[in-house]
Amino acid sequence: MPTIPTAFADVTASDSTLRRFLHGLPGVDAVGLEARAAGLGTRSIKTTAKAYAIDLAISMIDLTTLEGADTPGKVRALAAKAVHPDPTDRTTPSTAAVCVYPDMAAIAAKALKGSGVKVASVATAFPAGRAALDVKLADTRDAVAAGADEIDMVIDRGAFLSGRYLKVFEEIRAVKEAAGPARLKVIFETGELSTYDNIRRASWLGMIAGADFIKTSTGKVAVNATPANTLLMLEAVRDYRAQTGIQVGVKPAGGIRTSKDAIKFLVLVNETVGADWLHNHWFRFGASSLLNDLLLQRQKLATGRYSGPDYVTVD
Repeated sequence: MPTIPTAFADVTASDSTLRRFLHGLPGVDAVGLEARAAGLGTRSIKTTAKAYAIDLAISMIDLTTLEGADTPGKVRALAAKAVHPDPTDRTTPSTAAVCVYPDMAAIAAKALKGSGVKVASVATAFPAGRAALDVKLADTRDAVAAGADEIDMVIDRGAFLSGRYLKVFEEIRAVKEAAGPARLKVIFETGELSTYDNIRRASWLGMIAGADFIKTSTGKVAVNATPANTLLMLEAVRDYRAQTGIQVGVKPAGGIRTSKDAIKFLVLVNETVGADWLHNHWFRFGASSLLNDLLLQRQKLATGRYSGPDYVTVD
């Protein structure tokens, strides 16, 4: 099993001690949180800084296809786009990863071999997470065996919302062990957690259990990544590193579609946790359509002309 940080060994001894710790975290000032997120979103980023931010955002994308109609051909095409997002301009950075269902992980791994682009795979009965633990662990092991470098797991929201925190904690630890060398992203589905206090508690629970990343959402519900819930998670990883020395990544996912939106999130990162997180090893965007808008804006900066949607492929 993953090692629990020494500072939290007693906290995770029982359900009651874990509940006492999580409910003892400071309450979230919702008005203050949303005001700060909105204020940071008004920052103006121009010219050279904007070009840098666009390339950085491209390099942080987990280019994602998670549909029942996914085919091997679609996954191979997505992998090709991840490696060379703009075939007419080889200075365009590759994306961070391609994210697929476990049964498509081997196809993605073959297509991406030697490129440096990671294979991320959702597991643990994504997106609902409604399966027995042995099924979730088998799902995880299968994805890693097929070539996944990263596993995106969903927590049991029903267990979390009913206060069974130790069950959620132990499940994350078990998936982390099953993932072996693969990095683990823990998805909270923030839109279903209802309150900012719950998002803070889930963030700390995930980090203590061994998450390499904490992730907002699956992209499959009405409310996904927002500046406010991402800011709250950034504050959590900042405070966790200050307390333990362990750095954890953050991945907002779902609903981030434009360059303007992506740059707002990068400002949140820079102003909240700083340059240490401004790298795709520690910050990702879970997205499908975002890349196209970034490519269009990049091309406009380079040529002064806006090419329109026909310039990019529709995935």
